[in-house]
Amino acid sequence: MKDFKINLKYRKQINYFLNNFNDLKFIGQVGFVVVILLITWSGVKAIQTNYNLQKQIALIKQQNNLQKLQNDNQQLENQYYQTKQYLDTAARENLGLASKGEKEILVPKQVAMSYTVNLTEFNQSKPKVSSKSTIQNNFNSWISFFLHRANNT
Repeated sequence: MKDFKINLKYRKQINYFLNNFNDLKFIGQVGFVVVILLITWSGVKAIQTNYNLQKQIALIKQQNNLQKLQNDNQQLENQYYQTKQYLDTAARENLGLASKGEKEILVPKQVAMSYTVNLTEFNQSKPKVSSKSTIQNNFNSWISFFLHRANNT
């Protein structure tokens, strides 16, 4: 019975709404609202299209500026390759040539190797294990940082 009352209530509202379509003023108002909604919708679509086009333009301008910078960088690099300094450096590195008055110093392999670090021993050495906790080490590191002390953790 309750469902019937609800349906009856809605039927009355629907009938009232449909009866308003007989009134020319109501039809004009509904038509006006529909036209306004259509104009608004097309305006929103135009704004969205414009926004997307502006994003594309900005991206293309950014790519264009990047390409100009790369071109300028390449021109500077080409100018450097034509300098006497580059030719001198390339001759020394690639061809083993030297300038007038320079002497070549040959260092024996044993002497050169005595001043290097053995990487296998360096990698195998165990890190120093601290008796303090990680939190305490972190706290001490911050205190040392703020007080400009050497880190003794």
